[in-house]
Amino acid sequence: MAAGTIITVLSNIPWGQVIESAPKVADAAEKLWNAVINRKKGDQPTGANAKNVVDAAQSDTEILKSRLSVLEEHVLSLEDQMSASTELIKTLAEQNSQLVRRVELNRTHLLWLAVTVIIVVIALAGPLTFLLLRQ
Repeated sequence: MAAGTIITVLSNIPWGQVIESAPKVADAAEKLWNAVINRKKGDQPTGANAKNVVDAAQSDTEILKSRLSVLEEHVLSLEDQMSASTELIKTLAEQNSQLVRRVELNRTHLLWLAVTVIIVVIALAGPLTFLLLRQ
């Protein structure tokens, strides 16, 4: 791809909108990252708690209740992560669709420019040929 084309494409990107929505994307990505990190850190104590429960020789009902509460916490954590992921994906999809629209618009403009240049070259070829043959 020619450097001029790349510069044209980059100059037609709605950078104001991209910059405006960048903090939203960054916040959503940070939430998702923190949720993943907290989940990894949270897995270790959860396993230790489960071992403590078993070591205490509690009744089966109490063990099941404690495991159920751990699972509920885990499900809530996953729901939070899924919500953050959905938010991030939605924002990125919106930005992507804007960029695709701009690229398509630039492609159309480039096509019209190419057609115009070809018409101008053909229009100038006749008089130029006439001048060269006249000498």
